[in-house]
Amino acid sequence: MSTPPTLPATASVLLAHEVGLHARPSVKLTKLAKTFSSRIEFASDADGPWIDAKSIVKVMAVKVPKDTVVHFRAAGADADAAVAALVQLVEADFEDATV
Repeated sequence: MSTPPTLPATASVLLAHEVGLHARPSVKLTKLAKTFSSRIEFASDADGPWIDAKSIVKVMAVKVPKDTVVHFRAAGADADAAVAALVQLVEADFEDATV
């Protein structure tokens, strides 16, 4: 008997960083995402397009401006922890000392 696929972990958070998701925040976001084994995606709209959060090129290409609600979703063994950590990073204005 196979186990049913698990629903992805999801969360949304307001991006309040003064210049939006530019180079430094993008690097911190992708660096943190890469510490998790789950597939992690983010979007600036709940309907997508969904971007691989582990790809610095793709993350920077989105050019998310300040005061945008960003959405995260992850699927895998550590999906809940991944989404929680990324939300915390954005809420801390990308000042997380662990990244």
